Order: sequence, then structure tokens, then C-alpha cells
Amino acid sequence: MSLQMQRIESYCERLNLSRIPEVLDAVAEEASSSELSYTDFLEKILGEASRAADERMRKTLMHFAKFPFTKTLESFDFAFQRSIDKKKVKELAALRFLEGGDNVIFLGPPGVGKSHLAVALGLKTAEAGHRVYFTTAADLISRLLKAHTDGRLEERIRVFVNCTLLIIDEIGYLPLDQHASSLFFQVVCRRYEKGSIILTSNKSYGQWGEIFGGDSVIASAILDRLLHHSTTINIKGESYRLKEKKKAGLLGTERGDK
Repeated sequence: MSLQMQRIESYCERLNLSRIPEVLDAVAEEASSSELSYTDFLEKILGEASRAADERMRKTLMHFAKFPFTKTLESFDFAFQRSIDKKKVKELAALRFLEGGDNVIFLGPPGVGKSHLAVALGLKTAEAGHRVYFTTAADLISRLLKAHTDGRLEERIRVFVNCTLLIIDEIGYLPLDQHASSLFFQVVCRRYEKGSIILTSNKSYGQWGEIFGGDSVIASAILDRLLHHSTTINIKGESYRLKEKKKAGLLGTERGDK
């Protein structure tokens, strides 16, 4: 390696431009054969560095988001779930709801695609360069309760607050006691009109008192903040998992289905 290349690599390392040494020889050869101007050569080099930086940022955002799986809007079967307004979902995919800290709530029975749609919108958000954090309601409460016990509640709440989009999956599957409900309320309050929440639930809004230990007051306070600026999508279709089992003939004989 020439002394000049060593100096270039040193400069790139100091400027965190690790991609440039990897492509420099190829771009320099292309520049020589195509008689590129100095500015064209510089543009190509900086373009490679920019794309590398974007990819590093994308990986960082995906790691932070902790998505449980990767599913896109393009892979969602809207033909199967006909109760969903596809146009409304596509409008949400434009991510304008993030600008005002608006919320999105997917309601419906298990298996109808609520989590799929939530993650798909989360992926769109992360790909647009925003911080997303995915959690189930059970994991969120578990982490908050542990943080409270350890005297680190404020630190943990900041994790759930300091992101553009917080996705809370499966609210309603397990009832919360008064303390857990209060912690959930704190997260919702801190994000109110500041950061968006996507939430999925198997319970209608009229049943949310049951989720929060029968406390209709705190349930109303949570709903008041969630629904003030929000879009609700009710899904009334059949479970995808049951559909696949029926296709495989696994339910017909057991249930007497025709």
C-alpha cells in the first residue's frame, strides 16, 4: 500500500468514512477510463459514503426497534380481510400521522393481522429515518414494574418516550392491576401530542375498563389521550392462522366443519 493510500485511509477513519477506502480503487479506475472531472469523481466517492451511512443508520434503527418479525404492507392480504379500508391504511403509510404525534389503534380478534399492520407501519417509519420501539403490553408493564422496583423508573420511561413511534402490541390479553395501569397511563401521558403510538387490542373500547382492573376512570383517561388525535381501524375478519389450518384440512374433522 502506498503512503498516499495510507494517509487517505487514516483521514477516512478519522472522519468515519469507512466505505471510501473499500471503493476508492474501483472508482478511481472508472474515473480514469471515463475521464471524469474532479467534481464527478468527488460526487461518486461521496455518494458511496452517503449510501454507507444510510445503511448503518438503517441497521441501527432496526436494532433499536426490536421488531419481532419483518412483515410489510405489500405482503398483507387485504383481499382476505375485506373489513379493512385499504385506502386508509395506505394513507397511514405516508406517515403524515407522525407529524402531529397522532395515534393509530388496530382493534379486532386474535389472528386477523393487527400486529402485521402495526409492524409494517413501524418498518415504514424506521426506513424513513425515525426511531421506532416495539413492545408487547405485557413486556412494557414488566419492564416498568422492574424499573420501579430498581429505582430506575424515569430512565425506563424515557426509553418508551424518546422515540418517534412507540408500538404497543396485544393490549387487553392480560388484565392490569392498579399499579400497572398507573404506569401505563404515565407512558401514554408523556407521549400525548408529542409522539405517536400504534396500539393493537382484542378488546373494544367499551371493554377497556376490564383491561385496567375494572377502573373506568383510568381507562377513560387513557382513552381520552389516545383517541384525541387518532385513527381507529376495526378488523372483523377471520383469523389467518385458522384459514391456513382449514386449508390444510386440520379443522374440518375436529370441529365438524363442512
